[in-house]
Amino acid sequence: MATPKELRYSEEHEWVKTEGDKLRIGITDFAQSELGDIVFVELPSVGDEVTADEPFGSVESVKTVSELYAPVSGKVVEVNEELDDSPEFVNESPYEKAWMIVVEPSDASQVDSLMSAEEYDEMTKED
Repeated sequence: MATPKELRYSEEHEWVKTEGDKLRIGITDFAQSELGDIVFVELPSVGDEVTADEPFGSVESVKTVSELYAPVSGKVVEVNEELDDSPEFVNESPYEKAWMIVVEPSDASQVDSLMSAEEYDEMTKED
């Protein structure tokens, strides 16, 4: 499984990509592989506020429903509406097509507390 080096990662298996003053957020390849086939994605609306470590939506797979946790606090400025019709993008392309939300962070320094790719790989490796 690939863990892109330029991203930051949360303990709840979300990834964060810094794009200027905004942050693009999705779930990791590891998370989607653990969940199985994704059949539904529930996301917030543009304008909603998200709070670090609090749920902002959910993904439903054939196995389970799993909450999505915001890795940072801020205002949602973009939502990936393609996931409404194509939730399978989460399985097929977790880092490209299946980004979930773009957030304008209320405190950009929160990104610094997230894990590097190496730290995330260490956390998720099988014993």
